[in-house]
Amino acid sequence: MVEETGLEFASENGNMHACGHDLHTAGLVGAAQLLSAHREELQGNVVFMFQPGEEGLGGAGYMLREGLLEASGEKPIAAYAVHVWGLAAKGMFETRPGTMMAGSNQLHVTVHGRGGHGSTPHTTADPVPVVAELVTALQTYVTRRVSVFDPVVITVTQLSAGVAINVIPNSAKLGATVRTLSNETFTQLSEELPALAESIAKAHGCTVDAALNLQYPVTINDADRTQHAMGELTKLFGAEHVQLAAHSQMGAEDFSMVLQEVPGTFIMLGARPDDVPADEAPSNHSSVVRFDDAVLPMQAAALAQLAVSHLT
Repeated sequence: MVEETGLEFASENGNMHACGHDLHTAGLVGAAQLLSAHREELQGNVVFMFQPGEEGLGGAGYMLREGLLEASGEKPIAAYAVHVWGLAAKGMFETRPGTMMAGSNQLHVTVHGRGGHGSTPHTTADPVPVVAELVTALQTYVTRRVSVFDPVVITVTQLSAGVAINVIPNSAKLGATVRTLSNETFTQLSEELPALAESIAKAHGCTVDAALNLQYPVTINDADRTQHAMGELTKLFGAEHVQLAAHSQMGAEDFSMVLQEVPGTFIMLGARPDDVPADEAPSNHSSVVRFDDAVLPMQAAALAQLAVSHLT
């Protein structure tokens, strides 16, 4: 994504680091410095996790498979992460027990038909109407097969078919991101979405290859660790800087993989600059998003304090 912030240090190579992970790295380095300065006073170990490839590659999974949780010789008793948020007021910590972030999954469908000339579609098995029908069928599926109290978001983002404008292709493809808030719903969708695609394709005389692939699991905060974190942050910064998140977010996070192994909590930290009105603030993945790096001392102090609270 090309950066359009106009900042003097804006990316010039066409690859904007928009989500804020440069701040996360700097904040954790700060926490490491604070804790290292008092290492003789700490009764235990701290593992600092700088996960690579959070956006799409699931770097946390690689780190876990390579032995992250055994790095200190014993499994951690708690895990905490802080993620900056461009939509929230600067310096506001926000979290909640239970489901914090959605699971992110990828639906891939390839429809196989029988191509031919566009002037004689009746002699073909046209795969294009199948993917077109599937786009609307997926939206209907959500409203009729999924409980509104366990929300799902299906967004079709990729459609491809054919090259020549007068030729019906042999195949067509569809790609969609599928967000779920429970493992049970993911299991349901992983069975029913491919079946839906197969049924529509069969009605058109086509076949499909379809699968719902897990990318990131649901981010589920431990209730006790979340209450503990909110208490520590309140003592450190005051109640006016800590609030309970009103609802889960449909974005996803690979820290969820850590929370499947260690009780902990994922925390958002507002970093909206003072000159950006709340109703005009861009999302973390916008080409014009800006973060106020004045929150870095708060992020470093928060992570350090959460570690200290378990080690003294």
